[in-house]
Amino acid sequence: MKFRSCLTQIQVWAQGKSMTKILKESRIKTPIGDMRVIADDSALYLLEFYEEDKPVRLPHTIEVGNTKISEQVTEELKAYFSGTLKSFGTPLAYTGTDFQCGVWDTLKTIPYGETFSYAKQAANMNKPRAVRAVANANRLNKIAIIIPCHRVIGSDGSLTGYAGGLDKKKWLLDHEARNTANL
Repeated sequence: MKFRSCLTQIQVWAQGKSMTKILKESRIKTPIGDMRVIADDSALYLLEFYEEDKPVRLPHTIEVGNTKISEQVTEELKAYFSGTLKSFGTPLAYTGTDFQCGVWDTLKTIPYGETFSYAKQAANMNKPRAVRAVANANRLNKIAIIIPCHRVIGSDGSLTGYAGGLDKKKWLLDHEARNTANL
């Protein structure tokens, strides 16, 4: 099985030497908890609910600070949580295999306020037998809310795992359901 990273420009080459990108980390407050933002001036690399001792696994140097992308995602999240933003325009940088990136792209097609099962997500990728692999790729999503893995539920309609916790997943789904009338 061939795995190829779909991250654009993991390394920048300068004077024949490989240089790791320098990303900036900041934190934003949301109605359901603080979120960690890691970005540079071209893309968002990570958006997750903040946990004090959770390590960040990215192949880059990370420093504290803001970027134009972290400021953009902060403004977009404010609008999302106020119920006025239904889709995001922040540029994203994926770090994963081609299959994982395909799964994440499929997540972005789930309409605001709707849910899919893992089986439906796999079927939409023309991989109906890959339900477990799709579920695992969803689990590895590094960009919460914008890549809406919270919109994936069990085939029986039950809430299933979410990295931020099922309470946050339920809150996000309820929030979107309340605001679909504003479309």
